[in-house]
Amino acid sequence: MTSAGAVARCVGDARRFADEFWTRRPLHRPGSDPGGFDDLLALADVDHVVATMSLRLPAFRLVKDGKTLPASASAKSARTGSQTVTGMADPTKIYREFERGATIVLQGLHRYWLPLARFCRDLELGLGHPTQVNAYITPPGSRGLAVHSDGHDVFVLQVFGTKAWQVFEREDGAGEGRPLVDVEVQPGDCLYIPKGFPHAARAQERACGHLTVGILSPTWRRALDEAVSLAAEEPEFAEPLPLRFAQDRDALRRAVEDRLQAFARWVEKADADEIADRLSRRFLTHRQPLLAGHLQQLLALPSLGDDSVVARRAGAMLVLERSAEGEGDSEGDGGELVLYLGDRELRMPGWVEPAMRAVGEAERFAVADLSPHLDRESRLVLVRRLIREGLLEIVGVE
Repeated sequence: MTSAGAVARCVGDARRFADEFWTRRPLHRPGSDPGGFDDLLALADVDHVVATMSLRLPAFRLVKDGKTLPASASAKSARTGSQTVTGMADPTKIYREFERGATIVLQGLHRYWLPLARFCRDLELGLGHPTQVNAYITPPGSRGLAVHSDGHDVFVLQVFGTKAWQVFEREDGAGEGRPLVDVEVQPGDCLYIPKGFPHAARAQERACGHLTVGILSPTWRRALDEAVSLAAEEPEFAEPLPLRFAQDRDALRRAVEDRLQAFARWVEKADADEIADRLSRRFLTHRQPLLAGHLQQLLALPSLGDDSVVARRAGAMLVLERSAEGEGDSEGDGGELVLYLGDRELRMPGWVEPAMRAVGEAERFAVADLSPHLDRESRLVLVRRLIREGLLEIVGVE
């Protein structure tokens, strides 16, 4: 799945969504396939996670009548080797409480359930914002969630069963406005709810399950925070407050005014490129690596040859950037090439750029296809390195 495909799978026309709905108003998109999200987390998968994966708190919780049940209702202690482990999921307790009307909440599934890890990565690449996902499995007749609003935008993906949702006008004061969306969400449907829009889910007669994908969008406050962190490195702002500063409020006020004026002068000269670079690098180097099957790839490295076919690992991120030292060098022989791989950055000599551009443009290729850019030994060294770093994987032989 492409990153654009992941966004379109939720909202349909990604461009229209960006222009008309993103952060502005909610959207209900009916699905064309009742099994539309079964590949991400089906009911059988929930059973597998709860019964066999030995989850630990806070990766799960139980909610009933709008309140989280105590850990004792769903967890136990156990031994792993010689160590006692607390907060482990107790499947017997969880299933018992589910029968009594408790909703099972699986939190942070993008961290350990591979289909959702890849889906969230594709969404991140398409949206340019970090994401997370929780699952809510609600038994028949359970009371819906009370009216509330979230501190970030969400996609609600209905996996099985149906649930009635209302989304209200966004209001600055208490309470909700008129309903903007009042719909029974069906399997395969997606509901987009922007940050701050009050919403509620009503009770249903049959069991249902949905995924809530949280879009953890950085705000302009993050840019201001980066500016402040840079300013804090200036010696003038690293000086301690005066002695007995709390005892002379007027003197303290004057000192604060001086420093605020100094900060304003610093802001006027601040390097926007450096602040933008910090914001960009944070997104490009703080994603979770997706390394399923990596051990097998490492063991296959000795057999790598020119006839080996490699492919971009599903969900892998690659952004190329020339370091300042190499700018203006049309031959690509100077400076460094920076590879942003999602969870880290990797630096290579500038002369490898043509080969890396070819790697970035191809979904799959034979090692020999890099022959216009590198000799045999060099291209084998490069591809081995990219496999070790989790960008590529061996998929066959020509």
